[in-house]
Amino acid sequence: MRVNHPSKSLQSRIVIPAGDLAVRDGLKALFNRLPLSDLSEDDRGTVEIVLAEALNNIVEHAYANSQGNIEISLKMQEDGLLVCITDSGLPMPDGALPDCPRPTTDPQQDLPEGGFGWFLIRSLSKDLSYRRDGPHNQLCFRLATKQPKH
Repeated sequence: MRVNHPSKSLQSRIVIPAGDLAVRDGLKALFNRLPLSDLSEDDRGTVEIVLAEALNNIVEHAYANSQGNIEISLKMQEDGLLVCITDSGLPMPDGALPDCPRPTTDPQQDLPEGGFGWFLIRSLSKDLSYRRDGPHNQLCFRLATKQPKH
C-alpha cells in the first residue's frame, strides 16, 4: 500500500491491491490522514459508507476473476470532498453507471444481504461520474462535507 500525504495538505492519494482485507486496511489508512482525519463524525460516516460501497464493488465486480490495484484520490474543496477512484478491472456493463432504484423490502422479512450499494452511493454523493479511459475505470464524485478549520 502506498500513501502520499504532504504535511497539512487537504488531499491524499493511496494505492491498494484489490482485495477485501486491503480495502479495509486502505480505508483505515485514509481515515488516519488528512483530509479525512479532520472531518466531523457525521461526515466521516458518510464518506466511509460511500467509499466502502464503491471499493467493494470494484473488488467484487471489476476484479472478479483477476488481480490489480485501486487508486483512491481525495481532495478537500470548498464545496466538499472530491473523490476519484481508478482501477484496471472490467468496465461497467454497457460502459455506464448502473441505474439502481431503492431496493424494495418486505417489513415482515429480514433485509436482503445486498442490493443497496449503488442506491447508497447515488443518494449520498453529488456529481457522480464514470468513464472508461483505455484500460482504466474512473469513478469520481463529490461528498458534501464541511471544510475542516485549521
